[in-house]
Amino acid sequence: MLSMYDDEESVVSSIRAGARGYVVKRASAGDLLDALRVVARGGSYLSPHVSEQLLARIRRGDADTATRHPLLSQLTPREFQVPGLIVEGKASKEIAVMLDLGVETVRSYRKTMMKKLNVNNVAGLIRVALATGLADKIHQAAPGS
Repeated sequence: MLSMYDDEESVVSSIRAGARGYVVKRASAGDLLDALRVVARGGSYLSPHVSEQLLARIRRGDADTATRHPLLSQLTPREFQVPGLIVEGKASKEIAVMLDLGVETVRSYRKTMMKKLNVNNVAGLIRVALATGLADKIHQAAPGS
């Protein structure tokens, strides 16, 4: 990932979405070449500036991204199950079958979560789920997983 953003949320969400490297645009040509070589060999790479930020965050003890989104505490246990399935590309009908719910109930959960998390569409819901690690927690809590 080559990005102009160096904030923790952008870095973490990119890595959770599958990026194996993260380089900020202001990095030197040498850093960019190093990143390309490391990732091409199957490794992972973070720009030095980005890795320093993450290390500082870990040292402070606030490494859990999910706790950084204060609105997550408003979600009910059942609401925690829906975003991970949405991130996987499941339709409301599929989610309803998987969770043994009605389709309208799933749609209601989705609308309620969007309102609670202050997002206007499903893309915003997915962004929050990926950025906070909420999607990862869903798989741990979902029935049958």
